[in-house]
Amino acid sequence: MVRDLHDTVHLLDAASVMSLLPARPRILALGEPTHGAHALLDQRNALFRELVERHGFRTIALETDCLAGQVVDDYVTTGRGDLDDVLARGLSHEWGALPGNRELVRWMRAHNARADDAGRPASERLRFAGFDGPLEISAAASPRTALVGLHDYLAARVDADLLPCTADVLDRLIGPDDAWTEPAAMMDPSRAVGQSAEARELRLIADDLAALLDTHAPQLAGASTGGASTDDDWERARLHGRTATGLLRYHFWMADPSPARMTRLLGVRDAMMAANLLALAERGPVLVNAHNSHLQRTRSTMTMWDHPRLEWWGAGALVSRRLGDRYAFLATAVGTLRHQGVDVPPSDTVEGVLHGLGHDRLLVDAPRLAALLAEETAVGTALAARVSPWFGYAPLDPADLAEADALVFVRDVPQP
Repeated sequence: MVRDLHDTVHLLDAASVMSLLPARPRILALGEPTHGAHALLDQRNALFRELVERHGFRTIALETDCLAGQVVDDYVTTGRGDLDDVLARGLSHEWGALPGNRELVRWMRAHNARADDAGRPASERLRFAGFDGPLEISAAASPRTALVGLHDYLAARVDADLLPCTADVLDRLIGPDDAWTEPAAMMDPSRAVGQSAEARELRLIADDLAALLDTHAPQLAGASTGGASTDDDWERARLHGRTATGLLRYHFWMADPSPARMTRLLGVRDAMMAANLLALAERGPVLVNAHNSHLQRTRSTMTMWDHPRLEWWGAGALVSRRLGDRYAFLATAVGTLRHQGVDVPPSDTVEGVLHGLGHDRLLVDAPRLAALLAEETAVGTALAARVSPWFGYAPLDPADLAEADALVFVRDVPQP
């Protein structure tokens, strides 16, 4: 159906990926159309290893809790802790149970320790980061960790008169953590506490604390205490500030009964993701892995519960707006997930055309393929959007193809 298709396909390796990009990216994002597929995680690991070893990327960020992810980063950089415990505590969404994620973290630690017995210098060390908020499908975390962490950092470094409240007042306003993490609140806004008088006051306090951190940046950033560098402390404080304000905003909209509630929540979550990615990019080139919907440049859509179609701007769209061609996005699509009822794609879909080539793995020049599809559309043979019988796989929308830098295609994903 599509002419000259072979000119658009390449071997799937780091060199081919970099050759398709218009500029060397600060953030290189690899999407996935479904979560937890072992074959996709193994492929991600192989590609990321090449990009780290041959192209100088120094941070790997996954779609997992940004605060818990510090446990993984500490293990990767220092070797402290037990790998099983690190994976259980440091990766949210049950990602720690996936063999591909275990292997990634194990390899990152080995990479840092490989240079010599002392390990790699700090400037060359590979870092791990979660870039999602402390959020699960069923609940959002209490803001306590982020708020108290930020307050403690500032209380130890600035005049007490500048703080908007004392630690005791902060603790009283936060109250019991289980009120914030109430699972029923996701479906029933009346069970959420995010618009209570205390939560509203906490939003003001969080804003004041974050502003205090910014206004004292010349004093705090790169400072040292007792001869020890506090760069990591400074970045952790910034992370606490972003997370505290974002979480309180998320909790506020959880308590909103309006029809726009879920759209607001999706937007707030991805705004938190985008802020975390931009902060990571300040310290060096970043590799990112998450669902396509979080990383694509185009408007994201999904169906959830009684909402037939939700639309929002994902983290990739927000980051791309800031970084331009220093943000690169590789979408991923698959041919079959037979164990989930996703069979051979129809031949009049993008996945069907690529599946028909017979290659197990392909890297596709997405803009060029989109241009070829546009030519076919002009003569009346437009491709259709694939429809998945399984909610867990998000098919490729042909309309999004031109906005990706490249497309990774996996012909068949076997059952784990």
